[in-house]
Amino acid sequence: MTSATKTNNSGPIASPIVVALDYANKDAALAFADRVSPRDCRLKVGKEMFTLFGPQLVRDLQQRGFDVFLDLKFHDIPNTTAHAVAAAAELGVWMVNVHASGGARMMTAAKEALLPYGPQAPLLIAVTVLTSMDGEDLRDIGINISPAEHAERLAKLTWDCGLDGVVCSAHEAVRLKQVCGTDFKLVTPGIRPQGSDAGDQRRIMTPEQAVVAGVDYMVIGRPITQSPDPEKTLSDILASLNKGA
Repeated sequence: MTSATKTNNSGPIASPIVVALDYANKDAALAFADRVSPRDCRLKVGKEMFTLFGPQLVRDLQQRGFDVFLDLKFHDIPNTTAHAVAAAAELGVWMVNVHASGGARMMTAAKEALLPYGPQAPLLIAVTVLTSMDGEDLRDIGINISPAEHAERLAKLTWDCGLDGVVCSAHEAVRLKQVCGTDFKLVTPGIRPQGSDAGDQRRIMTPEQAVVAGVDYMVIGRPITQSPDPEKTLSDILASLNKGA
């Protein structure tokens, strides 16, 4: 096992903010990383950037001191998913995710694949219902319950499989903490500072509202990365959270 060294897994970073790197240009992404502090946020690398630039991008961010959330949403047969999650652990990422809709056997296999890494294993979380989806979208794929009900069902399954938490809408946070316990991590996209464009997110919430709801980590992308002054935007969000604490 040759796992890279993460900056930390649960360590001293107090910020709940994970910035989604919404760039098609590696230099632009690294330039952004050079403008913000790894003590103020973690960084999320998704499918587009990982497909374009591969594991080296993750290493470049880690070398700058950042914890990296590898957001590839693995969803495959159990053996393939387990190997993919183990590869993420080898890369030394802080967090990795799978789709809860892949089922119990897939999630259990993924969890077991991380056992050899002990405390150096990344947090393993599962995606419940994408925040871009509403009730009509679910009905289109044969799911005739509300997004909140479906998210709760998948979160319970995730908890039963021993994963660390779920990706969910902040609107489900209060209920999921009640159902799965306070140690169960909730990671929420669809977080928009007051006055920001909702973009393609439908079920959104402000950072302050998300913290009150029980969110552990909030993913914020374009409102920070496309801001004329991303450092100030990040600082303002942190200040608003500290003020409300």
